[in-house]
Amino acid sequence: MQTESPLLRPYRNGALALPNRVAMAPMTRGRADDTTGVPHPLTSLYYAQRASAGLIVTEGIWPSLTGKSTPGVPGIATAEQVDRWREVTTAVHAAGGRVFAQLWHAGRVSHPSLIGEQTVAPSAVRAEGRVYVKDGWTETTTPRALTTEDLARIVEEFVTAARNAIDAGFDGVELHGANGYLLHEFLADNTNLRTDRYGERIRFPLEVTEAVVAAIGADRVGYRISPGNPENDLVEADWPTVYGDLLDEFNRLGLAYLHVVATDEAVFPVVRPRWHGPLLGNLHLGPPSTREDAERLVEAGLVDVATFGRLFIGNPDLPARFATGAPLVEVDKHQHYGSALDGYVDFPAVTTTRLPSPVPA
Repeated sequence: MQTESPLLRPYRNGALALPNRVAMAPMTRGRADDTTGVPHPLTSLYYAQRASAGLIVTEGIWPSLTGKSTPGVPGIATAEQVDRWREVTTAVHAAGGRVFAQLWHAGRVSHPSLIGEQTVAPSAVRAEGRVYVKDGWTETTTPRALTTEDLARIVEEFVTAARNAIDAGFDGVELHGANGYLLHEFLADNTNLRTDRYGERIRFPLEVTEAVVAAIGADRVGYRISPGNPENDLVEADWPTVYGDLLDEFNRLGLAYLHVVATDEAVFPVVRPRWHGPLLGNLHLGPPSTREDAERLVEAGLVDVATFGRLFIGNPDLPARFATGAPLVEVDKHQHYGSALDGYVDFPAVTTTRLPSPVPA
């Protein structure tokens, strides 16, 4: 007799009550209106198709235009944007799902042609590499170092975005502190060269988190990290110490969950003992995370819930496919991003199995 996958077991801890441990990770899809930042009209269908995930975390959403990273990324700063996101949450909830909005400020990983002004960062340090703009790839630019007044404004922008998300019907928000973007830039050795109080690496990410928690409640706030991740030209030589301090503060706040995207599996044994709440985790080593990798992490107690990104693009009913052994669809890379609708809502569910939705008390 085949043993049920640990990924299909319900999970409950604090305010987080999930029917399975197969969560949908945030993925940039680039389908929003690039002028208004309003999500595409089919975005509600896209997420509703994937509502059988234990939890959905949306694509990154900018809290202010200066935080926009690439073309087609949506915002949650205007009434029109909030109204469209409300359509999304209504559709997901009607399909039995749970959904958090990921709030994402790109920092220096953007371009003046996208935001209408110089990019910003903790310090005026240019990233190596290129960024994607309307006309294709282009060289990065040197960012402007944020002033303390700028930082206070950005904190308020995150707070407003979080309140807008709750108003739009989201179950909570995830703060994007990973992958080389603004909050992560404050934690890294080579991007935070400040000599003021924000030279203390955890200070600004913590201020943002504390303010959002005060605005909407800790049980509605998750945080994403990627310790030691060199993406977007970051260097973190002593990440266990820095993140240990950060997680001590997050434990004090009692966040809804911590979401770890690891470029090295050795990250999990370091993070797990320091974090006392629900731990969502994803191995990001090039190819998409596999079911086998996720089951191993859950069985070892290194994560509580496994998150999958690219597998959810072509497999909207991913938990049911895991349950039945149905084949997984592989998606061409050109379908991941962009304004074209090819590869967005055109992958049907192939299983008829309905997974149980109640979470046992």
